[in-house]
Parts: sequence; structure tokens; C-alpha cells
Amino acid sequence: MEQSRPLTRSRTDRMFGGVIGGIARRMGWGSTTLRVVYVLVSILSAGFPGLLVYLILWLLMPQGED
Repeated sequence: MEQSRPLTRSRTDRMFGGVIGGIARRMGWGSTTLRVVYVLVSILSAGFPGLLVYLILWLLMPQGED
């Protein structure tokens, strides 16, 4: 069984805090695609406070080793 990577913020693939880069790396997705989807969902959905969720994840996710 393949061991999954821990969920950490990216040191190299970052725009602000590395949160989306870390999530994209963990899921095996492209970080640019995930950033676009995250921004669109944040803007188009009144029930998803994107900035608040990002800040909470930034505080809770440890810094990665990459």
C-alpha cells in the first residue's frame, strides 16, 4: 500500500502562504488549476468564505520540507 504524504504547506509552490500548493501536491493535481477553482468557488458561492478558510488553513497546516 502506498503511503500518502502529510498535508503541509508548500515552500516552493506558493503564491501567498503555500496552502493551495500543498493541497495540490497532496492530491496530485496542478496547483494553478486548484487555485483557479478555489477563487471561482470563493467568488461564486455566498456560503464559502474563501479568505477565511485560507487563513485558517494557513494557521493550522505545518510548513512542508520541500
